[in-house]
Amino acid sequence: MGSGQISHVARWDLDKTYLRTEFDTLRELVKTALERADEKRSHPGASAVIRELQTGDVEIHVLSGSPEQMRGRIEAKLRLDGIRYASLTLKPNLQNLLRLRFRSIRGQLGYKLPSLLRMRARVQDPAVRETLVGDDAEADAFIYALYGDLIAGRVHADVLLAVMQGDRCHPDEIADAMTAMRRVEPSDAVDRILIHLDRQTPPSDFDLYGARMVPFYNYFQAALILNEDGLLSPDALLRVGTDLVLQHRFDGDALVRSYLDLARRGHVHGQSLDGIEASLDNWPVPDSLRSGRPRPMTTGLDEIHALGRRMDDLRAAAAAAPVRELVKVPDYFSLVMSHNRRRS
Repeated sequence: MGSGQISHVARWDLDKTYLRTEFDTLRELVKTALERADEKRSHPGASAVIRELQTGDVEIHVLSGSPEQMRGRIEAKLRLDGIRYASLTLKPNLQNLLRLRFRSIRGQLGYKLPSLLRMRARVQDPAVRETLVGDDAEADAFIYALYGDLIAGRVHADVLLAVMQGDRCHPDEIADAMTAMRRVEPSDAVDRILIHLDRQTPPSDFDLYGARMVPFYNYFQAALILNEDGLLSPDALLRVGTDLVLQHRFDGDALVRSYLDLARRGHVHGQSLDGIEASLDNWPVPDSLRSGRPRPMTTGLDEIHALGRRMDDLRAAAAAAPVRELVKVPDYFSLVMSHNRRRS
């Protein structure tokens, strides 16, 4: 952050957010750990979104629950995908094991929250904005929302202490979080929290966290939100759509449905549609559209132009999108205690 040129950072989880990983059983965990970089699969469109973000003034920071021993393979995978990152933070599970901190091996709150606070404490300019990206497999939504409210001053250190004690975090983790919290310059910096619905959790489950929390099913939806937030240009959005069509068998209807779903849930309101339409006017038009004779899609351009053909539907959906009301700060202590009861 020392150059002063970065105005926005994106903090990105890996497993089930970027990488398509399974670790619900010991066998899956071992398989994931032994995979070569070229065997690891990213979620469709995830790498395209990050590559487009990093062409602007968005700095990428990767924060993952994957163990530190996987650093080499993860770094190789990110290089293969053309991802540049400012930092890569991995979980010190070997240290946890050697110190007999078994809860810390599985726990996320005691690892991710202090890490986020330490990283924010190193940000020199409190005006730097943040976008956080995670998934619904663990506690990313809870951790990100709490982090955003902590650095904004809406939640104070006594709540942080009670929440981490309620989650039975290790005393060292609690001390790390409390120390980092004191070093953070207060700023309402978290603009958006994007949660990938890897486990198909109902989006309404996240309503308690407010309008900045956006559960998404695919990375075209994530790109639409980032476009409306001004972090992706319309051309960048169309390039993400083209990647999904060419590499992952999306079609025009899937792209359109992605927007309609976000509008129905009140996450987009049409601010970006004029820009998308203007970009489509300058986007290459395939011969099949000029002639009116459909033919097998070879470039993905036919599918991208479905957005233009359905622009009236998109505008109507955006106009009818509900306005998401502001919500009060969640009762984080009650939430963490309820989560612990469900786990036990």
